[in-house]
Amino acid sequence: MSAHRTQGRIFWGLMLICLGVLFLLDQMGRLDFGDLVGRFWPVIFIIIGVSILLSNNFKNVGSGIFFILFGAFFLLLKLHIFEHLFEKPIWDYLWPIAIIAVGLWLLFRPALHPHKNEASAVGGDDLAVSQVFSGTARKVESQNFRGGKADVVFGSAEIDLRNAKLAGGQATLVLSVVFGGIEVYVPQDWQLVLEGTPVLGSIESRKKAGGTPSTQTLTVKGSAVFGSIEIKD
Repeated sequence: MSAHRTQGRIFWGLMLICLGVLFLLDQMGRLDFGDLVGRFWPVIFIIIGVSILLSNNFKNVGSGIFFILFGAFFLLLKLHIFEHLFEKPIWDYLWPIAIIAVGLWLLFRPALHPHKNEASAVGGDDLAVSQVFSGTARKVESQNFRGGKADVVFGSAEIDLRNAKLAGGQATLVLSVVFGGIEVYVPQDWQLVLEGTPVLGSIESRKKAGGTPSTQTLTVKGSAVFGSIEIKD
């Protein structure tokens, strides 16, 4: 059994034990489970984020961090922590921050969609892409490509593998996108294994069927939160 599967099994096993203990204490009249959930429901999102990090062996951090930060923010709201830090309610600060965020998006938007002819060549046999509020285009021509990962947050990435060959006939790409998009171009004869569960987003293959399948197999493990991952040829 792989290490990340073992971690996931232990994590969810502990979660079920904790949940069972809480139900047991509720039945014994020691605590009010409904009140507990009402106060600490943001912890659910934190747990989801930690689960994503563990299930991908901390290689697919974008969506995991998003859920953790989302849950932590609302947990601090529920615990009234912000009331001790700010003179006004936190919501009075959010709309100016939202306006600033939109302004930044308009400033950096041209950089999020690089021209296809500007794709930079990737040296070596591994891919590593990390984009935050920006975009990139990478062209891989390695004849011994071993795979890699790409994390995109509020941005875009275009990865061209059409001139590459896989090491040993197989490789794995780990892709994570939050509020953005990743496009991967592969040779038409490659076999594709697509894994992942989107959250208010999409993970799909637009690769056309046809031709004689080769012995090259690319496995794509994706995570998309308010974003998209597309495989094309």
